[in-house]
Amino acid sequence: MSMLRTSLARSGLLASARRYSTAPTQASSKSSNLGFYLVGGGIVGLGAYVYIDRMNPVAKAVKLKETSPLDPSKFVDFELKRVEPYSYNTAKFVFKLNDDEASLLPLASCVVVKSSDPEGLVDAKGKPVMRAYTPISRSDTPGELTFLIKRYENGLASRYIHGLQPGDKLAIKGPIPKFPYKDNEFEQVGMIAGGTGITPMYQILIHALTKPENKTKFKLIFANISEKDILLKEELDALKKKYPETFDVVYTVDAAGPGWNGRLGYVTPELIKQNIAPPSLGKKVKVFVCGPPGQMKAISGAKLKPTDQGPLAGALKELGFDETQVFKF
Repeated sequence: MSMLRTSLARSGLLASARRYSTAPTQASSKSSNLGFYLVGGGIVGLGAYVYIDRMNPVAKAVKLKETSPLDPSKFVDFELKRVEPYSYNTAKFVFKLNDDEASLLPLASCVVVKSSDPEGLVDAKGKPVMRAYTPISRSDTPGELTFLIKRYENGLASRYIHGLQPGDKLAIKGPIPKFPYKDNEFEQVGMIAGGTGITPMYQILIHALTKPENKTKFKLIFANISEKDILLKEELDALKKKYPETFDVVYTVDAAGPGWNGRLGYVTPELIKQNIAPPSLGKKVKVFVCGPPGQMKAISGAKLKPTDQGPLAGALKELGFDETQVFKF
C-alpha cells in the first residue's frame, strides 16, 4: 500500500487494562479522564494523496479527500459495515467511511468510542461509558476503519460493541495523539506488549516497515495467556517474513498447548536483555511498552494517568534504561 505523502501529526495509543497477560479490562465510571479525551481541533490540510494497493496489481488508484471524517473535538457516528470473527473471544469490527475517505490517523494515535444511543452504554450510575481503541487498519485505507476488539466478561464497552450488528452505529472521536513517531529517528526500537497491548505496536510497524526508506530495526516481545490468545500473529509473522532485516518477534505464553514451540513464561529481565537493544545506545534506542497493569508494573512501572508516564521502574530500570528511552502506551 502507498504511504501518506504528507507530514502527518505524530502520536500513539492507549493500552488495555488487564492482569499480567490475562485479566479483563475493568469498567470505570470516573469522569476525570474526560478532559484528556475532549481534544479540540479538526484534521484538515493533510494534503491529497493517492491510495494504491501494491498487493493487488489490478487495483485502481483512489483519489482520497484531504480531510479526515474523524473529529477530535466531537463524537461522530459511524455505521458498522461488517463483523469478521477472529478468535474465540475477538472479532474485527469494520466501520464504513465514504469510498473517497480514509481515517488519516496520525502516527501514533488512538480514538475514543461510546454508544451513539445516550442510554445504550452506561455504567451503574447511568453515566456514558467511553473507551479508547487503536484501529488496526492503515491510516490511508479508503472506505473503512477497522478495530480488533476482544470481548471481556466484565467489560461494559467490549460486550456492547460485540453486540452490534451491521447497520448499527458507534460514536467515535479522535485522533488522540500519543507518541510523536518519526521515521528513522531511532536505530533500534524494542517493543514489549501483552494481550491487546499489541495494537499500538502494530500501528507503528505497518507504517514503518512498509516504507522503502525505513532503516530502523524493530524487535517485539509479545506475551499472552496461550497461543490461541495471540492477536495478529498471522500478520506479525508475515511482516517478519517480508522484512527479516528490520523486524523480528518473540512470543511467550503463560500456558503452552500441544505443539507450542515458542517461549513459556512471563517477560523477564533476562528475556529483555537477550532481545532488546541495550540502553548504552543512548538516543539511538527506544522501548515501547503496552499491556495490562501487572505487566506494565513489572516491566516499566505503571502510568499514573493517560497523560502522565509516571516514573520508570521495573525490569527496564533494572537493566539501565532511563525515562527518555522508554514510552508507555
